[in-house]
Order: sequence, then C-alpha cells, then structure tokens
Amino acid sequence: MEIIPGIVAGVLLVGILLAVLFEYRIRQPDVIMLYESKGQIGVRKGLLCPRHFSLPLKRTTYPLQLSVEAAAAGNLLVLVKLVGSAAPSVEHIQALIRVGGWDSEAVARAVDQVRILLQGLVKEYTERSDIHAISSPGILQHLDEHLPAIEEKFGLELISLAVQSLEPADPKIAEALRQQEEARLLERTEQLNHQARVVAARARYQADEEIAEMEHALELKRADLKRTQFERDAALARQRIEDELARSRLRLAFEKEELDVLRGSPELLMLTPQAARLAEASQGLKNARTVISLTPQELANGSVLFTLFRDLLQKHLDAPDEA
Repeated sequence: MEIIPGIVAGVLLVGILLAVLFEYRIRQPDVIMLYESKGQIGVRKGLLCPRHFSLPLKRTTYPLQLSVEAAAAGNLLVLVKLVGSAAPSVEHIQALIRVGGWDSEAVARAVDQVRILLQGLVKEYTERSDIHAISSPGILQHLDEHLPAIEEKFGLELISLAVQSLEPADPKIAEALRQQEEARLLERTEQLNHQARVVAARARYQADEEIAEMEHALELKRADLKRTQFERDAALARQRIEDELARSRLRLAFEKEELDVLRGSPELLMLTPQAARLAEASQGLKNARTVISLTPQELANGSVLFTLFRDLLQKHLDAPDEA
C-alpha cells in the first residue's frame, strides 16, 4: 500500500513536467512575446514564454503598397503610387493591439489602417496644390510630418516610404506638363550657359586686368631701373669732370709755379725742353740761327714770355759792354 502514493506522486510529477514542456516555448530572436496584465500590454523578455498566455508577433517588416487617385486644384486628377514597409513599434505596442486586435494578424490589420490614413494625407496635399506644383519630394515631406503621429496612433514604425510614380490621370495634361518641364529645363540650361559665359568673360576680364597691372608695374620698375642707371651714370660723369677739373687745377698750379721760377731766373728758360731741342737742332747747322715764333698775344707788352725773352736778350746784349 505504501507503493501507491509513490506511484501517484511520480505520475503527478511526470504530468506536471509534460504540462510545462507543452505550455512553455523558447522565445525566438525575431519574435515579440506579448502578455496582458490588468488591462495593459507588456513584452516578455525571458527566454521561456507560456504559449497560451502570450501573443507572438514577428519583427519582420510588412510591405506597404498604395495607389491613390487624388484631385488637384481645379479638380484635375493625379495618380500617386506609394511603396514602403512597416514593422511593429515596441514603444507603442499598446496602440498596435488596440488597432489590430489580440491575434497574430494585428500587424496586417494595422497596416491596412495606415494605408487608409496615408491615402487621406495624400489627397489632403494634392487638393491644396496646383497640378504643376505637385512633386514627389513635396508629398514625402508632407507624409514625414505625420510619421510620429502614425507610430503613436497605430503602433507601427514606417521603415521606408517612397513615391513610386506620380502622373496626371489625363494623358493630355501629362503631355502638357512634360512639355512645360522640358521648356523649363531648356530655359534653366540656357541660364546656366549664360551664367557660365558671364563667369568666363569676367574671368578673362580679371585676367587681362591683372596682366595689364603686372605690365604697368613692370614698366614702372624698368623706369625706376633706368632712372637709377641714369643717376649712376650722371654721378660717374660728374665725378669724372670733377677729377678732370682737379687735375687741370693741379696742372695750372704746377705751370704757375714753373712760370714763377722762370720769372725769377730767366736763364733757366734755356733749360726748358723746347729750348734744348732748338739748341740740339742748331748744333748740326752752320750759321744756324735760333728762330722763335711768338703769337700776337705772347708778344703783347706785359706778357710773361715777352718779358722773359726781353730780359734774356738785354742781358746778352749788355754782356760785351761789361767785358
């Protein structure tokens, strides 16, 4: 009888172990395990999670595609196609469950609700814009302004969002807009070319002006060098003249001293080089006479040479009488 309680306890233990193994599952890395407690949704962070008391939501992104037929100003229809992807936002998981419900399709239902909201936002943007002013960047900017509100309200994070196509519904309007855009591009290209020509002309003008300034500076430098060389040559010529004048003064002073000596001793006149050459020439001639040629200025009364020769001749004429 004592064996029966042990068997029952073993059976109960095995049953509890099987129940635990059946109920708890290991949480996968790409799955969010949600639970509800007192009306609030929480996220289980443990490795083991109870299967029947948790809601698994995959973290994978959900594709989002949307085609919108919206009316621009003047009731002109445009076709807008949006593509993107969305994923559950852990920070706003309460809003995700409130919109999508407590099951594995919660994210898909929330994405459908986001499509409806995006459609309304695109129509809101196009209705207040002219058809030629509608652009993909403008639509995306308008949608980006509402992304925080979308995440907070629907519990979804828009990973990516882009405008796949944007065109008027009427082919004639599309062709007119295409021609208008082509004309605008051509005009913009012509403006850019004109600006490029203006910049090139301005660059050439500046280059010519700089070259002219450099040439002018070079000419001024050459003029300065010529003036410096002229002043140097003038200084050398002036120095040469001053040296020549100094030598002339010395020569005149020497000749004056020589005349003073000859005036004091007229007999020394015969020792001068001119008189010596005359005496030497007369020694080889019979009945040679010494002829002295004097200019009218030198023969003038009171001149130094006239006085010297007169005194010399007077002494020569007086010598026989004294004998």
